[in-house]
Amino acid sequence: MIAVEALRRALCTTFATIERHESRAWASTVFSGERHRLILRFAGEGAAAQADRFVDGLAEREFALEGHILADILLVAEARDAQAVRLILEALTIAAD
Repeated sequence: MIAVEALRRALCTTFATIERHESRAWASTVFSGERHRLILRFAGEGAAAQADRFVDGLAEREFALEGHILADILLVAEARDAQAVRLILEALTIAAD
């Protein structure tokens, strides 16, 4: 699952950590890849602002994934409290053959 590590590296920022990452194989008649569900955690001073900046334009942003293409990424839920912001993302990576 090379796509898992590539996606984790692309999404990690100075201000976010990945609390959870699940993936499963995906295929169409033409492409193969993986579906991902991730929980990113932003904590500390300015966490809400950092999470907002991360989400802004997320669907249009390009991520460099060695050997893979990020075909789709979207925010499906978020939780905010005084200590942290958690973003739940779903993504689809496709093998670049």
